[in-house]
Amino acid sequence: MTGALEVPPDLPAQVAAALREDVGSGDVTASLVPATQRVRGEVVSREDAVICGAPWVAETFHQLAPEITLDWLVHDGERIAAGGTVFRVAGPARPVLTGERTALNFLQLLSGTATAAQRFVAAVAGTGCEILDTRKTLPGLRSAQKYAVRCGGARNHRMGLHDMVLIKENHIAAAGSLAAAIAAGRRLASRRQVEAEVESLAELEQALAAGADIIMLDDFTLADLRSAVQRVRAAGSKAKLEASGSVTLQTVRAIAETGVDYVSVGSLTKHVRAIDLSMRLQFSAA
Repeated sequence: MTGALEVPPDLPAQVAAALREDVGSGDVTASLVPATQRVRGEVVSREDAVICGAPWVAETFHQLAPEITLDWLVHDGERIAAGGTVFRVAGPARPVLTGERTALNFLQLLSGTATAAQRFVAAVAGTGCEILDTRKTLPGLRSAQKYAVRCGGARNHRMGLHDMVLIKENHIAAAGSLAAAIAAGRRLASRRQVEAEVESLAELEQALAAGADIIMLDDFTLADLRSAVQRVRAAGSKAKLEASGSVTLQTVRAIAETGVDYVSVGSLTKHVRAIDLSMRLQFSAA
């Protein structure tokens, strides 16, 4: 699990793909603007938010015209109030107009994810519990959304199928038992953490006996979550407990207060509501 705010290495490729999708063979509307036209403007937030996506905005305009300049008044991970200016832009009008939608798409989407993450983090403040994301991300934008989760103060679970073992119901069925699946995970991926999803306190006991590093408690009641925490402590186990399943802002605090180490929230990246941003431009004489 990671928490550092590092820009993902596939960012330029994400931006290039987004520009290909939008611009295609060329921006026919921007061609109506004189080639010498200059423009200045600013992006304003119409609501309170946590801003995220500055590197994607910068890369968008850089790929279109490196001479475009950006002046950021709010940086990634910082809050902005409704009506506040996020950044100012200046440069040749054609590429600014061409890049406006792509840049704002990234900024609105990632700010939405960061804002949601911050709200969940605030909801569990003081409990010692950490908020995690999941793999329920937009295809092709996983690293971007997981960056946004970190901007909001939450942590990434696993980036993909390659960086840890997470044993679920179908893996258990294929292996023959939970213990066998955990043993296979230990044997085949010895340097990676092994996590097991369980659906009952009986399965929790099996996962503890088999030595899982992390145990995901899927849709447990609050009473069963508290019992799970007590059992892990009584066993003297170092296993971490992760609560998962249908978590909302209204329920997350009570879940965290049971004593679990983590709460994973799929809605951070799956049910994203973009932040309302607006670019206002002023054109100088051509």
